[in-house]
Amino acid sequence: MTPDRFRLIERTLRRRQPDLSVLADGVHKTHNVAAVVRTCDAVGVLDVHAVSPGGEIPRHHATNAGSSRWTRLHTHSDIQHAAEALKQQGFTLVAAHLSSRAVDFRALDYRQPTAIMLGTELDGVSQAGLACADEHVMIPMMGMVESLNVSVAAAVILYEAQRQRAAAGLYDTCRIPDATYRHILFEWCYPDIARRCREKQAPYPNLDENGQMLSNPLTT
Repeated sequence: MTPDRFRLIERTLRRRQPDLSVLADGVHKTHNVAAVVRTCDAVGVLDVHAVSPGGEIPRHHATNAGSSRWTRLHTHSDIQHAAEALKQQGFTLVAAHLSSRAVDFRALDYRQPTAIMLGTELDGVSQAGLACADEHVMIPMMGMVESLNVSVAAAVILYEAQRQRAAAGLYDTCRIPDATYRHILFEWCYPDIARRCREKQAPYPNLDENGQMLSNPLTT
């Protein structure tokens, strides 16, 4: 770990948004999952949620190691459990789905805790997911096709959220609780050692100002 690399990781983590998330409802195609995760990293999303009753999402998530290392994936057995978990954390659930109640995606205030719910390209968000959603949004289409690829739709909406949040200064200071920040920072800097610490049930060591471990957690 070089000092410059450590500064870059610190700077990236400090800009992460703990109250902006994505909930994938039935999105299982590897390339779509990878693309959504990549966009989440780009706009500073800390946590991604997915309905994955058979464990498909973790397998696909692992294929995108470049971006998935910088996001935390939470899987749920069904959409109702996922929605309830997010609402208990104070999130507004926004379904990207063309319906009679859908509004232009730019009309919402994404400065508030927001989870964007995405469905499959063929069917969109499931009926159960739509029932859980607080808001429905749509992306205006001027051509013959009725919808965008799910990963493209995610990028369009997330960058509107990023625009609003940047204008409000939400990227200017770290908004992650200190203990959580230090925990994630160590995992980002030393993923292999962090994994071995978890296996041994050993606490993560503190890091100095240059990102060096102040003790060796694997010697005891």
